Amino acid sequence: MTKIKLSSTNNENRNHLEESCSEIYAINLIRGQWILSIFYYLKNNRLRYTDLKNCIPNITDKMLATQLKKMEDNHLINRYVYAEVPVRVEYELSEVANKFLPILQELKAWGRMHKEYLKQI
Repeated sequence: MTKIKLSSTNNENRNHLEESCSEIYAINLIRGQWILSIFYYLKNNRLRYTDLKNCIPNITDKMLATQLKKMEDNHLINRYVYAEVPVRVEYELSEVANKFLPILQELKAWGRMHKEYLKQI
């Protein structure tokens, strides 16, 4: 994940767009291939880190940890830590993230439609 200098013009532009356009704000929360994959696998389940990693075999441990942290910071997932040996950690979508699921379904339908459209042109 690229670090953005807080005082950069790019960061200022991004902040301005996010403040003035809720769609851009939302897209910035879910951008990247991994966050949508994590959403997909957590939509019906609370999963442990290892189970999530097994669902997304091409993601590295570092990237999964980074994306989960980003999602937790943005209150898209809840993280549960159990005092066991070894420590058990589980993740589930937050209440506000569950409200995104109908949009995810629409995005899936639109993606299928667009693939078919491209086959026809």
